[in-house]
Amino acid sequence: MSFEVDLAGAAWRKSTRSGGSGECVEVALDLPSSPGYVAVRHSQRPSAEVIVYTDAEWSAFLAGTRDGEFNKP
Repeated sequence: MSFEVDLAGAAWRKSTRSGGSGECVEVALDLPSSPGYVAVRHSQRPSAEVIVYTDAEWSAFLAGTRDGEFNKP
């Protein structure tokens, strides 16, 4: 399935925990032109590829992060 998500008007933000290293991702929640999607990009390459998730996928990722699902063994 292929689809286009309109990123016009996206409000990009990065974690306050990112420090000053610049090696961060930026997230755009509540895309004005594409409700129901969350976009993620590399902060040092904002014009490169953007990964788009549905709200449900993003919520599942956040829940897994909180539960330690992605912690190194």
